[in-house]
Amino acid sequence: MELQSGEEVIYQGHPSWRSTLGFYLMGLLVVAVGAAIGYAVSGVGVAAAAGGVVLVVVLIVGWLRRITTRYLITTKRMQISRGILSREVEETRIERLVDVTVRQSLFQRMLGIGAVDFDNASAQQGDLFRFTGIAKPQQLVRAVDKVHEVQGHRGDATASAP
Repeated sequence: MELQSGEEVIYQGHPSWRSTLGFYLMGLLVVAVGAAIGYAVSGVGVAAAAGGVVLVVVLIVGWLRRITTRYLITTKRMQISRGILSREVEETRIERLVDVTVRQSLFQRMLGIGAVDFDNASAQQGDLFRFTGIAKPQQLVRAVDKVHEVQGHRGDATASAP
């Protein structure tokens, strides 16, 4: 994304690697099933090969899911982009944000990650802009609050100008 005049990056990142732990745990179950099927079909050699192949696929898919999601917050807008071959980009203006909610399950709190829902002032009720798997989500909320505060002061200055 090209920055506009006077626009600065506040936050740029991907979901935390800790956000993929659940995916990897499920992947380990799939690895075990693949190894068990390989063992039942042809013994230890096939079990090790099947388990190894499935493990590599799970690791690559988990890494790609995380790294191909990019979050960006600037002083003027927010953007979520996803995808490798096809790309999906969501964008909203910072001044359209009306509500921010941080969601963390007990497991996510233990890992220090969470989801931040930004509700924007669109025509659709409940139109959420969601950053998932964010490390230290409260810091992200504070950064957006600072942008709102600066914009509010700029708005006050221009509103009182003759």
